[in-house]
Amino acid sequence: MVETTNFIDRPALFLASRNLKVTERFTRVNADDLLYAFTVEDPTVWSAPWSGEYLWPGTPAKVYEYACHEGNYAMGNILRGARLLEDETRSAASGGQ
Repeated sequence: MVETTNFIDRPALFLASRNLKVTERFTRVNADDLLYAFTVEDPTVWSAPWSGEYLWPGTPAKVYEYACHEGNYAMGNILRGARLLEDETRSAASGGQ
């Protein structure tokens, strides 16, 4: 369970206030899938909490957590380019061998 509070005055969630609280739960439902469930509370804006959930199916692809790469979908190419430059530098230092 992840509980998030202490939002800024105008959180990104439409209509919410700094009193927003988001509770998230991640439950393994089988060997491959997770059930993601959330509850949103903000007594300043809504008269009752509201919730939702959806199934995250397993995937063989890499999954990037949004907060860690901050929406930088080019990160893979940036890192690949850096590795190529490192290889070129090593190759030049060893005389191309």
